[in-house]
Amino acid sequence: MAKQNKAYKFRLYPTKEQELVIRKTFGCVRFVYNKMLAERKETYERLKDNKEAWKRVKHPTPAKYKKEHEWLKEVDSLALANAQLHLDKAYKAFFKGNARFPRFKKKRHKQSYTTNVVNGNIQLLDDHIKLPKLKSLKMKQHRKIPSEYQIKSCTLSLTSSGKYYISILTEYDKEIESKEIEKVVGLDFAMDGLFVDSEGEKANYPKFYRQMLDKLAIEQRKLSRKKKGSSNWNKQRIRVAKIGEKVANQRKNFLHHKSKKLVTIYDAIVIEDLDMKGMSKALKFGKSVADNGWGMFTTFLQYKLKEQGKQLIKIDKWYPSTKTCSNCGSVKEVKLSERIYQCTCGLSINRDYNSAINIKKEGIRLLASA
Repeated sequence: MAKQNKAYKFRLYPTKEQELVIRKTFGCVRFVYNKMLAERKETYERLKDNKEAWKRVKHPTPAKYKKEHEWLKEVDSLALANAQLHLDKAYKAFFKGNARFPRFKKKRHKQSYTTNVVNGNIQLLDDHIKLPKLKSLKMKQHRKIPSEYQIKSCTLSLTSSGKYYISILTEYDKEIESKEIEKVVGLDFAMDGLFVDSEGEKANYPKFYRQMLDKLAIEQRKLSRKKKGSSNWNKQRIRVAKIGEKVANQRKNFLHHKSKKLVTIYDAIVIEDLDMKGMSKALKFGKSVADNGWGMFTTFLQYKLKEQGKQLIKIDKWYPSTKTCSNCGSVKEVKLSERIYQCTCGLSINRDYNSAINIKKEGIRLLASA
C-alpha cells in the first residue's frame, strides 16, 4: 500500500469574531515570515560566498519573535511554524535554481495560513470544522471526505472579494496498479482553444477571460473614479474582484471536466514540456496563454492519470513537432502564420493536428524505449 494525498476545498462562513482571529493570523504569519526573511537575507549577503558557513547557520524561528512581540502568542502557533517551513522551501527552490530569491510578503498578496493536525485539534463535524483558536467554524461541505482518509493539514485563505475558503489535505492508503497502455493520445498546445489532439478533436476553450474584458474594463473605470480607501471604492473593488474570481472558477471547472474526459478514455497522454511563462513573454501572447490555463490543465492531467495508474508523458520542448510531416517524416520550416501544413509528399493538414500526431508518435517511441 502506498500513501496518497488528496485535497478538498470548501467555502467557510466565519462569525465576526472568527473573522478577526483569521485576519489577525494572516497578519502574524506575514509579520513572522518577513522578519525571518530579513534576518536570513542579511546573513545570506554576508555569507553567500561561503556556502559551508551558510549551511551551519542556525536560522531564527517564530519562538524568537514571540519574546519580543507578545501578541504573536494569541494566534495558532502551528500557523507561525508553517511560515518558517514555507520560507525554508522558498530558499531550497532558489538554491536549486527553480525560483528567484524569496521576496517579502505584502498585504495585497494572497492572504492565507496553514495549520496541522496535532492531538485531535482539527475535527470534521456536521457542516462545521473544528480548528485551533477558532473552535467550530461553519463550512459548506459539498463533497464527503471518506472516513478512512486522514486529515494532515488545513489551509485557510481569503479571496479579493472577501470570501473565506479552507483546503483540507488528506492522506490515504491505496495500491495503484500500473495500467497496461493500449490507447494513447497526443495533445498539441493551441493558443486559440487550449489544444488539438491526435484524433483531430479540439478542446474549444471558451476564452472566459476575453469574454469578460469589456465588462471588466467598465468596472475598473468606475473604480478609478472613486476615492481610494473610501467605502464606495471598497464596494467597487469587490465588484472587480468578483469578475476575476468568476473567470477563474469557470476556467477551473472547464479544465477539470476536459481532463477527466481524456483520462477516462486514454491510458497515456503525451504533451510537450513547454515553458509557458517564457512563451507568453517571447511571443507577446500573455493574455491568450494566461486565459486558457494550460499549466493548470497539465497539473490536473498529471494527478488524475496517476490516481488510475496511467501515464502523462512529456516530450522535449525542442522536438520539431510543428516542422515534421506526420506522413513521411520530412522536416521543413513553418511560419507562425501558416495554419495548413503542406508537404511535398502530398500531405495537406491543419498544422496543430499534424503536430499532435507527431507528439503522439514521439510519446509512443519514448514508451517503447523506457
